[in-house]
Amino acid sequence: MSGRRILPVVSAAVAASAALAVGCSSPGTPSGGGEEPTASAVDAVRGGPARGTSPYWVDPESDAARQVRAWKEAGRAADARLLERISTRPVADWPAGDDPEPDVRTAVEGASASHRSVLFVAYNIPHRDCGAYSAGGASDADAYRAWTERFAGAIGDAPATVVLEPDAVAHVVDGCTPPEKHAERLDLLAGAVDTFKARPGTKVYLDAGNPDWLADPAKLVEPLHRAGVDRADGFSLNVSNFQTDETVKAYGARLSALLGGAHYVIDSSRNGRGPLSGGRSEAWCNPPGRALGTPPTTETGDERLDAYLWIKRPGDSDGPCRGGPAAGTWWPGYALGLARAAGS
Repeated sequence: MSGRRILPVVSAAVAASAALAVGCSSPGTPSGGGEEPTASAVDAVRGGPARGTSPYWVDPESDAARQVRAWKEAGRAADARLLERISTRPVADWPAGDDPEPDVRTAVEGASASHRSVLFVAYNIPHRDCGAYSAGGASDADAYRAWTERFAGAIGDAPATVVLEPDAVAHVVDGCTPPEKHAERLDLLAGAVDTFKARPGTKVYLDAGNPDWLADPAKLVEPLHRAGVDRADGFSLNVSNFQTDETVKAYGARLSALLGGAHYVIDSSRNGRGPLSGGRSEAWCNPPGRALGTPPTTETGDERLDAYLWIKRPGDSDGPCRGGPAAGTWWPGYALGLARAAGS
């Protein structure tokens, strides 16, 4: 498995179970039901690659792309066609390890040939995920600062968008991160915003959780200010979660107004049928019956909503729940289910 798919935790031995899951992104029971996707969303997913409305690079060597090729060779043509609903879309790259430079440079070089921008997730904050499925992160503050410097340096002058530290601010608000770590975390985030924004072609969106997690967006305002959202391009919502576009847009509009009109982006990678209903345990973790959501696009019809993005990589496990592999591991069966449900 490519290092660009899985992040390291405390040691190389546990790297395989690292964190593209963003495991605590919905600690409670989803408040919404399992809404069916709108006709427009289904039609969009059924269509071809949204290259005309998305400026982002499609990785020809993604896990989904390799799976499509493998299934075609194995005679699974119908499944391969379904999985192209993922492989032909731009999804975020989550650079792995203590040294992100090789992964970042590979993506930047790949995108430059097609004059596209790369979507990245910076996910290495110390004390990441409060010890849950995606535990790990940089060993200390100095290591994190060095990591972000290397990351930004590898981007250079290329066009890129960075979603900064999913869950990090929300975990300060909900108390998951110990109080004695709050000041350091918010300072590190503010420094990371400045580091990435020093690159001329880089946009930065500071993560702000999802509406099922922190029902009152006012609680996010002060920590987001301290974390540098005023110097970023905005904030991100719904990363690795399943809240519907309409639910997230309503929440985003409220938070935007509280932040003086800040812009934002939405992770629509797996929200085509909304969250799992019925109050089941760990509803955020590999829930069955979910579907791909709105394909990546910057044409949102809302001046403050900059883009729908596939930030969570559809088909990567949320963690060892419901029969899934370790967090961040490619799970072709789940990916196929997301793709099939999107067209049903």
